[in-house]
Amino acid sequence: MGSENLDSEHAVMGSISLTHTLSSPIPVILAVVAAARCEGNRFHIAGMARIVVIFDFDRTIIDGDSDNWVVTQMSLIQLFHQLLPTMSWNSLMNRMLEELHLQGKTTEDIAQCLKRTPLPPPIISAIKSAFSIGCDLRIVSDANQFFIETILKHHGLLSCFKEIITNPTFIDEEGRLRIIPYHDFRSSPHGCNLCPPNMCKGLIVEQIQASASTDGNKTLIYLGDGKGDYCPSLKLREVDHVMPREKFPLWERIHDNPMLVKAKVHGWSSGEELEMTLLRVISTILANDCNANCDYILTDSSDCKVRYMPPATLESSPQTPPTHH
Repeated sequence: MGSENLDSEHAVMGSISLTHTLSSPIPVILAVVAAARCEGNRFHIAGMARIVVIFDFDRTIIDGDSDNWVVTQMSLIQLFHQLLPTMSWNSLMNRMLEELHLQGKTTEDIAQCLKRTPLPPPIISAIKSAFSIGCDLRIVSDANQFFIETILKHHGLLSCFKEIITNPTFIDEEGRLRIIPYHDFRSSPHGCNLCPPNMCKGLIVEQIQASASTDGNKTLIYLGDGKGDYCPSLKLREVDHVMPREKFPLWERIHDNPMLVKAKVHGWSSGEELEMTLLRVISTILANDCNANCDYILTDSSDCKVRYMPPATLESSPQTPPTHH
């Protein structure tokens, strides 16, 4: 979807006419862009980088867990569960990679296994759509560099991301794949009791916020599912947005005490819902940016017609409240 273009597009100041044949969510965004590109309005596609979209990886971009996928598909389940009570998860996965090396498995064998990891088409579409309109896409994940990059590259998504922050990997002189903790919890622990010892996503989000503030006012959208995604959600501001996966730990933590999270909350439960929700949130942010400078926005992607809709109308649309399921 990110590479598709409008079949025909015509926009003039004061009277906007937009026609196309697409029935997907991306016309919502493209219409906002077209409506905003009027004389005297500084809003344009290149400026869309003021929206920073931060994705978790496991159970967010991919539907399952990349570590579990490798352990299951490469017949390591028995050893994994035997060692699980004695090791941290990050260290345990490094031990699993050692076991694969001892069994004669190569990094290419691991890569071929990872390429079979299911990745829902709507997620691919959402990422390409957000990237194609200029959003700044990042990944903050407690998986690892090799797993994430292999899967993204296989699906043609790696170049969409400006930055991937995760546990680093390298291949040693013997050809074995190794994982290094993102935070060295032995020499310099991060001190956060909400996060695992090898990674505090809250600290990472604070660093992204500090960096983003030097480039002007930016809005963050954070998507995640797990307990480790709760700490960064607490760092978000009122102008930001968090998208927890429903019935997963992050959603439950937000539900337990919703007043602690300042950002607007938008739940999702499937790839289709993630795509629709993410693009709707982006279009809302862009409409608010247009404010008095553009009054036209595509609001119905089913009939693909531009309708008059003042940004204030969009601002007042109800948010998805954290509800227990």
